[in-house]
Amino acid sequence: MRISQLAERTGTPATTLRFYETAGLLPAERTPAGYRLYGEDAVDRLAFIGAAKHLGLPLEEIAELLRVWESGACKDVKADLRPRLTARIADAERRMTELTAFTAVLHRALEHLDALPNRSGRCDPGCAFLSPSETVGPPVTSSRPSKAEATAERWRTAAVACSLTGEALSERAGQWQRLLSGAGREEIDDGVRLVVPAERAGAIAALAAAEQRCCPFFDFRLQLDGPVLRLEVRAPAEGAALLTELFTSAT
Repeated sequence: MRISQLAERTGTPATTLRFYETAGLLPAERTPAGYRLYGEDAVDRLAFIGAAKHLGLPLEEIAELLRVWESGACKDVKADLRPRLTARIADAERRMTELTAFTAVLHRALEHLDALPNRSGRCDPGCAFLSPSETVGPPVTSSRPSKAEATAERWRTAAVACSLTGEALSERAGQWQRLLSGAGREEIDDGVRLVVPAERAGAIAALAAAEQRCCPFFDFRLQLDGPVLRLEVRAPAEGAALLTELFTSAT
């Protein structure tokens, strides 16, 4: 079947299918004219990839797991998958502990804030809504990055997948194409820098926020520089093909 048929049958965007091929997850044959051709096994393969992504496995681990899955021995897949799931559970439980502690700090801050008098003057140190011993943020240890650093690099570990499909995906690509029309383009580490008129800043900021909700592996940085806006878009190596396709074809 052609790539459009596979996309329609599985609900996976053609851009994602092409990226999976580039990443070595979904091989495709070629017609003499260069069109991609897929067998029936591609449907099962995509279902397996989707299930693994749903568990939060990164693409590198999915590729390793696929090689075991291809051997056809279910017990080997089970043996390979179990320690990966155990590691994900431990990570999720650690993050849950951190979030529980963070939530408690926020609740105490809110209670203290509500207890403060409604003064008409300017704030001073007496208005502090946290006690000196508290900070708003997950606990930080010397072996882990700070909250600010973790937030800044979250895109590097996010799953490379887009929740948009079909018409929604095409519409989003069209929105970027319109906003980035005529943009200057420069390659940067992990991504691209685009330069557009500053009056597009509001619309681009809103679209970038929407894009991160469906594609959290994209990192957006906006800088106003007089009459122009500099937009930097980055993605991990697994998302480079999608970044290029979306933000290069738009310029």
